[in-house]
Amino acid sequence: ERVPLVGSCPADSYPLQKKRHSLEFLRSIAHLRPRTNTIGAAMRVRSALSFATHEFFRSRGFVHVHTPLLTASDCEGAGEMFRVTTLPAAGEAAQPAAAAAGCGDDVAALDRAVKSAGEAVRALKEAAVVDKEAVDGAVQELLARKAKLQAATEKQVAGKPAGDPLADDFFGRAAYLTVSGQLCAETYASALGDVYTFGPTFRAEDSNTARHLAEFWMIEPEMAFTDLAANMDNAEAYVKHVVQYALRSCADDFAMFAQFYDKGLKARLQALVETPFARVSYTEAVEIVKQVPGPKDGVAWEFPPQWGEELQTEHEKYLAEVVYKKPVIVYNYPKRCKAFYMRLNDDDATVGAMDVLFPRVGEMVGGSQREERLDVLLARMKEMGLQEEDYSAYLDTRRFGSQPHSGFGVGFERLVLYATAMGNIRDVIPFPRTVGQMLH
Repeated sequence: ERVPLVGSCPADSYPLQKKRHSLEFLRSIAHLRPRTNTIGAAMRVRSALSFATHEFFRSRGFVHVHTPLLTASDCEGAGEMFRVTTLPAAGEAAQPAAAAAGCGDDVAALDRAVKSAGEAVRALKEAAVVDKEAVDGAVQELLARKAKLQAATEKQVAGKPAGDPLADDFFGRAAYLTVSGQLCAETYASALGDVYTFGPTFRAEDSNTARHLAEFWMIEPEMAFTDLAANMDNAEAYVKHVVQYALRSCADDFAMFAQFYDKGLKARLQALVETPFARVSYTEAVEIVKQVPGPKDGVAWEFPPQWGEELQTEHEKYLAEVVYKKPVIVYNYPKRCKAFYMRLNDDDATVGAMDVLFPRVGEMVGGSQREERLDVLLARMKEMGLQEEDYSAYLDTRRFGSQPHSGFGVGFERLVLYATAMGNIRDVIPFPRTVGQMLH
């Protein structure tokens, strides 16, 4: 029997030789690494978890909302955002559209240009021999200059003075790649009830670790008439559902991960599905961590735990791996280390926030009950130095009828990382983007 050759592959120059390559090497050939057993298995598990995500929310009556990738606001208030602009960088020539827009900086100059064009039209019309084609061209130039004058005048009226560099950018204001779809999802939850968004988000954070990416995917549900306790219940139910689905549909892949990466993987994932998550308040969690001098004998805390500060990765892993030995939900964090939109508790010191911490990974899910009281929300924004005009649409959802509501965000790559027992988050996304590195 003859076997037809469909596509040849020269053995002497093919980067994937018949040996076990390091994952670090495979990252350098991201376009070829899907052909390996490890990356192929990771992507199949990722696909299963993605499918199960939609299945979970759709089966519970959620509406899938596509939120924008471009935004003018910072959802997290951290300022670590990628700027999007069509303006030329220093030393670069302006694009034709930007160069044309640049003449709108000076309204007075544009007014003079309009008058000059008008005089040119009048002169052509009054000539002894009228050139109709020349007159038409001059009229078109006059109309174009009038349009630019009107646009520049409108910018001034809108509070964008002549000379504002952002006035000539594509959107006429600063624009960024989104860090979260939450604020947009909230607006739809206030109308449709339970919604979710699932898409890429971006963070310009200078963190070159095995847990961070510059481009990553987030699952973000928002639920009307839902408090913090129900929010925690939904987050736990979601994780259990998608992991159980992946275990059933990717048995061969999990067998491969167990053979080469973690022999106890399947048992650990099955225990996750069958065992309730632990729950502890932030205050209790800090006290537990303070009881020991460090994460293990002979090792001190790099960041000694203090009430009022964020739990560090070493604290999170200690709680999940040593104290509880399973996922743990920490709730009611100090307000000063959480975002402005989280609901202020009655003690005026904490907010209704929650994080789900996992062994090996740390924080995988973060969420909160949202602040539905307009006066409290405005006070929190003022405390954090946020401008009301940047969040006017978001604030309208409180001005014009609101309700208690909650939501959370799941770092999808961290979920895949935990499910596959891989050691680096760059190996569970098809084309990783990290600080200083971007192939393809």
